Amino acid sequence: MSVADPLLVYSWVGARSIGRGLPLPVPDRGGLRVDTDRPEERRRYVFARRTEGLCELAESIREPRVALKLAGTREELASLLPARWRIAEPGFMMIRERPHATAAACPDGYRLERSTAGATTEVRILTAHGELAAGGYAIEYAGVFAYDRIVTEAAHRRRGLGRAVMAALDSARRSEASRPVLVATPEGRALYADLGWTLHSPWTTALIPDPAP
Repeated sequence: MSVADPLLVYSWVGARSIGRGLPLPVPDRGGLRVDTDRPEERRRYVFARRTEGLCELAESIREPRVALKLAGTREELASLLPARWRIAEPGFMMIRERPHATAAACPDGYRLERSTAGATTEVRILTAHGELAAGGYAIEYAGVFAYDRIVTEAAHRRRGLGRAVMAALDSARRSEASRPVLVATPEGRALYADLGWTLHSPWTTALIPDPAP
């Protein structure tokens, strides 16, 4: 069984909500609920570990576009779910103990823009023609510095842009006590590992599919 730090997990959820303009999470059945109210997702429930509340939700929810998220393995979450649920692509909650290299400069031919509004910092790397090549966000909240939506466009990969984005975001961190955290895709996990990130916990999502048309 995976053992995640509940404070880290729930601080990440709050930071992500702030960065995406969502309502702050509220306690619900031993975890947190975020009322995302988006066309693709009505709400999500996040749990740092297995609880009776998670099991109850899995049994009671029957409509699609409600996400159950567990800081645990695919097998852990799947064992709690009725057959109508499907497990999504795995994620990986990762942490970093050392700072990013401050020398990760923006490569020639690109320019970097950084802006901060409240707790959220955005970094954009643009081409000479003003097209977005890479970017991302970081949110400092409740003891974490959460990285989110870090993207490098396909035509601009393998040029160090991702490193430059991460370093520029990191330089906006106000408190050294704010713990760097992110949730990576399978592809991103290897890239972040090269930057000194380590696995904190698997991150598993379950959804009920939309009915067939």
